[in-house]
Amino acid sequence: MEDRLTIFGREIIDEQSIEQIKNCYSENDYAVLTADAHYGYGHPIGGAVAYKNKISLSGVGFDIGCGNKAVRTEILAKDVDIAKLMDEIVATIGFGIGRPNPTPIDHPVFDEINQLNLKIPVKEKKSLMSKARAQLGTVGSGNHFVDIFKDEEGYLWIGVHFGSRGFGHTITKGFIAIAKGKKFGDKVSEGGMNSLPILFDVASETGMDYIEAMNVAGKYAYAGRDYVVNKVLNILQTRATYEVHNHHNFAWKEKHFGEDYWVVRKGCTPAFPGQQGFIGANMFDESVIVEGVDTELSKKGLYSTVHGAGRVMSRRKARGKTKWLKGKSGKKYQKVISPGLVNFSRTQHKAQKLGIELRGGGADESPQCYKLLDDVLYFMGDTIKVLHRLKPIGVAMAGEEVYDPYKD
Repeated sequence: MEDRLTIFGREIIDEQSIEQIKNCYSENDYAVLTADAHYGYGHPIGGAVAYKNKISLSGVGFDIGCGNKAVRTEILAKDVDIAKLMDEIVATIGFGIGRPNPTPIDHPVFDEINQLNLKIPVKEKKSLMSKARAQLGTVGSGNHFVDIFKDEEGYLWIGVHFGSRGFGHTITKGFIAIAKGKKFGDKVSEGGMNSLPILFDVASETGMDYIEAMNVAGKYAYAGRDYVVNKVLNILQTRATYEVHNHHNFAWKEKHFGEDYWVVRKGCTPAFPGQQGFIGANMFDESVIVEGVDTELSKKGLYSTVHGAGRVMSRRKARGKTKWLKGKSGKKYQKVISPGLVNFSRTQHKAQKLGIELRGGGADESPQCYKLLDDVLYFMGDTIKVLHRLKPIGVAMAGEEVYDPYKD
């Protein structure tokens, strides 16, 4: 069955991820690990599986529709006060747990959410809509960001990374409950990291309902990224001259090896011939715009590529053992029980030396927690080509003090 598994960069992928992807496919399926792969919940991040007649909730993940968008502007980076821009970004865009958008917006996607044909209690449906309305256009925490870049010609770019926030998380939790024979909204255990993936037959009622909900969550994620990018464009009083936009936590019906499959990609960017994608690195290294290339290796890889550099250090190892507590004001704060391996103050100092305006972030998002993007791109071989290299000059993320159950 291993002839149906393609691994890019086995040299830089941990064995846990390789064993995990083997639990996710059968003799009727095909599977891929991209070079940024690392261990995940029930399905490795950086893993793709082509299922013949099934769809994997575990493969799509909790952050349905998580993805990247990047735009090139018509202005030069040297003409912008980056420090002032980053201050405005963090002042006007919500980062972190369920933080409502400072300026609530309306969008056609809310009509689609309202029309979802899910058999869920009225109370849960109202809560789902309330959460969706409040969080559209917020970024979240973890590795989610709003970054400012400079390209080879000096033009300023905006890049964002986040997904469907609490809306997608709630959809996923609801379908986990259904998979366990309970009702949408019932409390259930997510299971351990090594739990077998939750699969739905695509022709079943549950499978069709999940696909419908996933698609709407994907539209919601697109709408959120569009909103945030447009917000930054408005701050800059400029326009986009080019854009690229992709999900990397999603499932698509595609044709591979002459047959139809449902391809689930978790932390994987689709890269069909001519299709472009924005791949973020870390706080300090260059990110890239790539394009899929039609080669035999690309076909074996299900036309999938990396979505980032890929973690090499867990969040807990990086920041240490911490515990979230509730203060007298009711606000949650993080208490350090034992220190981690990363000194974030050094990261902040290095950002200053590199001329990068850093807002937020934390030890668990410091560059040493990640592989080098150029390394993972090298191991993807001739499946992609790099079109642009983007140097970070401004990075905005949720800070360490921000509690967020909806991160990656």
